[in-house]
Amino acid sequence: MTNHIIITISRQYGSGGRLIGEKLAEALGIPYYDKELITMAAEQSGFSREIFERMDEKASSSLLYTLSINPGMAGGLTGVADLPLNDKVFLIQNNIIKQLADKGSCVIVGRCADYILKEYPNCINIFICSDMADRIRRITSVYGVSLSNAEREIQRYDKRRANYYSFYTHTKWGIATNYDLCLNSGIIGIDASVQVIKAYVEGRKAFLAK
Repeated sequence: MTNHIIITISRQYGSGGRLIGEKLAEALGIPYYDKELITMAAEQSGFSREIFERMDEKASSSLLYTLSINPGMAGGLTGVADLPLNDKVFLIQNNIIKQLADKGSCVIVGRCADYILKEYPNCINIFICSDMADRIRRITSVYGVSLSNAEREIQRYDKRRANYYSFYTHTKWGIATNYDLCLNSGIIGIDASVQVIKAYVEGRKAFLAK
């Protein structure tokens, strides 16, 4: 049994999930991967970073059909040159996420990491949510989104993430049964959310050590 833990964080836009992931990684003394995945994918693939940023967490329409006729592609890059750009990005990041999970403990944000690592018993999947008012406060103060556009921006990002997740996993984004722990960061705050997840991680590590 492996002695390291991978923590994936899925999050509603404006819930503070990225900040929670950063603070959690710091508290646990382990690497944190979010936009870093884009840099790694660009370096390994030879594509420009701008391509990965443009296609990040956006689905196309053909990958599922392609995988159905060539399922071996799911575990590697065989035939990737024939895929639409969105799907190339997904498969490249898919492989990098597995490489990181095999390497050691880490926190990974977004990009269907929970689904990609579903066969890993040492993977803990977290979903961070918050109420609309709290999310509006966050994106207007942290990201500078205007108050008049805030709710529409939140809905746009959430829809994009939900569509991306549904397309590549065949399951619905945000359903509690897909995760080990779901937290409302708007109720307990960012730092308390980190502490709750940290306590859960320690409990999971003790369970795996039995």
